[in-house]
Amino acid sequence: MARVQNPTTTTLGYALFATRWLQAPLYFGLVAAQGVYVYKFFKELWTLILMCVGGHATETYVMLAVLKLVDVVMIANLLIMVIVGGYETFVSRIGLQGHRDQPEWLSHVNSNVLKVKLATAIVGISSVHLLQMFVDVHHTSHHALLWGTVIHMAFIASAAILAYMSGPMVAHTDRAHADRSPAAPAHVTRPQEHERGDRQQEKPDPETPAATPALPRQPAPDADAEARIRAAALPRQPAPDADAEARVRAAGFPARKLLEDFDEQHPRGFDREAVARLGKADFVTARRNVVLVGPTGTGKTHLAVALGVRACQAGHRVLFATAAEWAARLADARTAGRLDAELTALDDHPLLIVDEVGYTPLDPATAGLLFQLVAHRYERASLIVTSDRPLGRWDEVFGPSAPALTDRLAHHADVVRLDGDSYRTRRATSAWAD
Repeated sequence: MARVQNPTTTTLGYALFATRWLQAPLYFGLVAAQGVYVYKFFKELWTLILMCVGGHATETYVMLAVLKLVDVVMIANLLIMVIVGGYETFVSRIGLQGHRDQPEWLSHVNSNVLKVKLATAIVGISSVHLLQMFVDVHHTSHHALLWGTVIHMAFIASAAILAYMSGPMVAHTDRAHADRSPAAPAHVTRPQEHERGDRQQEKPDPETPAATPALPRQPAPDADAEARIRAAALPRQPAPDADAEARVRAAGFPARKLLEDFDEQHPRGFDREAVARLGKADFVTARRNVVLVGPTGTGKTHLAVALGVRACQAGHRVLFATAAEWAARLADARTAGRLDAELTALDDHPLLIVDEVGYTPLDPATAGLLFQLVAHRYERASLIVTSDRPLGRWDEVFGPSAPALTDRLAHHADVVRLDGDSYRTRRATSAWAD
């Protein structure tokens, strides 16, 4: 018996259902957001290209920049999934069935499947963010790293719960669709039911192939996606020794000096424990400075270069120059109108070595340039400075800017004083006596 529908109820239902079109502008807004991410992607890519061409891109910077590009692409993919899948499910059918541009997942999309796919995409994005934190672990606080890991695990748990809950929901929906579907002809359905029942009663025969070939197992999507992310984001690195040697050659050391070759018996006094501790290169990670003070020929440059070599071996980029050479470099940058850009570019080197401070007189303008170098790197990156006079006498070199310069340099610094006669003079005197 046909059910008589109330015209008022029917009209109200159609009106309520028509309100789904109110969501259409929301999806156009997401399309605009997609355009924003396209702009952001090419802006980040252009910046990366400029840094690489200019020779200012460190390995860590390139890796983080590539991960940032991957992150932008994954969020853009998430937007596409929400735009296309959400519009298809909740607003109006797109009508791509059978079209060559139809996404694979669109043929079976529903609210439950869409939720799981969105949760999986969020887990992938969270994985990229966590990988960025691990790559830049030296500049990431333990608190941020802990909470990043906890939040990532929460996303994984949420996705697993959604996937587990969606199974029964999808099965229930399929059964409901099957119950509502028109009955198949008796001569087709019933023999198939009898045949299925007979197969269930029969014992499996290992020699008999299955009537329906089993679908090949696919790898877990999450694991496969994470493997692709790691493969794309972590390119193969050269051998550690070769990589360290390349950094040593690029540092511009006047000669290769090692801590093991330093003559500890020559200086009459210096803090051996402090030098041994600095040899671990942890001060570079902590963005601390090192000031080596002592008379000419006591081994300050030897120790500065040796600590620089240790920093290169620890994975840091280092740049060596005398104070006069640094002043000339910064003066050229100032003349070209790119002093700020030069100071920013030097941030790619976690350690700069400024040798022979005080050996040559500095005019006020040059002293101001070295002050800008120290002030720019304050609590941002490390410096090793060698000088033949203690910090209290740097006003003889830097003039009025000396107090401000030494205050920033010594705030987070290890000051090592070497006492003794010149090593070179002693060897020359010994050779003459012989």
